[in-house]
Amino acid sequence: MVLELSVLSCSRSYCLLHCSYQRLRMAVEDEYQIIGNSAGIEKLRQELKKVAATDSKVLIQGESGTGKELAAWAIHEWSERQSQPFIKMNCAAIPEELTESELFGYEKGAFTGAHETRDGKFTQADMGTLFLDEIADMSLNVQTKVLRVLQDGNFERVGGKETLSVDVRVVAATNKNLENLVAQGKFREDLFYRLNVLPIKIPPLRERSEDISILIDHFITRFCSKNNRRPVKMSDTTLQKLQAYHWPGNIRELQNIIERLVIMATGNKITDKDLPNHFFEFHREASPGDPESLTLKAFREKSDREFIQSTLQKCGGNVSEAARILGVERTNLHKKMKALGIDR
Repeated sequence: MVLELSVLSCSRSYCLLHCSYQRLRMAVEDEYQIIGNSAGIEKLRQELKKVAATDSKVLIQGESGTGKELAAWAIHEWSERQSQPFIKMNCAAIPEELTESELFGYEKGAFTGAHETRDGKFTQADMGTLFLDEIADMSLNVQTKVLRVLQDGNFERVGGKETLSVDVRVVAATNKNLENLVAQGKFREDLFYRLNVLPIKIPPLRERSEDISILIDHFITRFCSKNNRRPVKMSDTTLQKLQAYHWPGNIRELQNIIERLVIMATGNKITDKDLPNHFFEFHREASPGDPESLTLKAFREKSDREFIQSTLQKCGGNVSEAARILGVERTNLHKKMKALGIDR
């Protein structure tokens, strides 16, 4: 009897763990799925499936907020490594002096505060996939050491002498032009060619406007469920304004806007009165008197500049808060501000 109870208890525990794992996996898949049926997205899916079937390195390029991490996850999920770890690291979010120890790990006593030996991202991703986001922000010194790992799979922990070997597929991503950085001496040419075996380009949201309504429906469903809110609908005029908007922050900006609209909307319908003011400012600016007075690039820069300035003004000059509202990384917003000549 005791044995039977023990077996039943183990079986019940296994079922609970299995169900929890399945729920977690479904949540991750919902979070990371690529939404849309435009020609650009269909082409992207086909390219991702092709590269996933190989074990070659991939370089994903695209503007901030376009979904580079989702593309990296899709490559991992559609590859033979899908049952192994998917480890990600944002090279722009980690101070330069800590990047090496984050990637390769460190030995106990290697530096002040190193109280125990710790594995780095390469070891954690062994047999799986390592996603290096914002690879352009990696220092030249660390680039040299990453190049060695890509060549032979060998490295040492910081402060260590033992050579470690790993089998890791590296997928890198950037929103910058690496070829220009190579020409400027800011990125190693040999590392660029090592990473750029299979290049993937993700289209910005403004080039796939037919996907906006699908994305809106997806995010409304997600955030209504997440916030225990009754399903809401969007008015036709509001949807038209969102479809006409240029989305400088791409899908991340759209996601943040829809989350805000779902939470703040009164009643069961999202209307124009629920939209932030900059959408109306954009529509006024989107009708220049002389169509030939601005090039598309100049008009886009003008719109981006005014939108960012307006958001910064509402945030009292707080760049971190403005970045959250715009749906971009703070470091990327700083760079965008510098490029557009914006002083907070």
